[in-house]
Amino acid sequence: MLSAREAEMLVAIAPADFRLDGKPRAQAKAAHPGVILSFDSKVGHLSYPCDTFTTWQDNLRAVALALEALRKVDRYGVTKRGEQYRGFLAIEATAVPDGFATADDALAYLGKFLGLGHAEMKVIPGVVARALRRAQRDTHPDRGGDEVAFHRVSLAEAKLREEGLL
Repeated sequence: MLSAREAEMLVAIAPADFRLDGKPRAQAKAAHPGVILSFDSKVGHLSYPCDTFTTWQDNLRAVALALEALRKVDRYGVTKRGEQYRGFLAIEATAVPDGFATADDALAYLGKFLGLGHAEMKVIPGVVARALRRAQRDTHPDRGGDEVAFHRVSLAEAKLREEGLL
């Protein structure tokens, strides 16, 4: 259906565990159950990773079933040009806010949610975690907050964790 070319399946099996015909030996054990099936097609290069299940065979079957489900979209006339294979290319790019250069910058940002400065944030025990929880609650998109502000709070949290302040 996709006119696949240059098909490649990546699985964590040692090269010595493959037979001459390219199939894995019966006793072959994968170091990791994940697989990645990649190929070039008429809609571009496609890659399908899966590590949901406990064996590489089950993960490969999951990829095959997913491809069959995508094929049904074409079969029933929902799309005409393979749009379902393009995945995240269809999602509009958005601007990502900048991170924090220093822990003081992150503390100052979170301190605004409690009306405190970064110096006060450092000396009052437990106030950093409280400010973080308050900022997460106030900016969370599911609670009417702004996605960009919530992402900025996440960046502040990451910087403070990196510096050992959380």
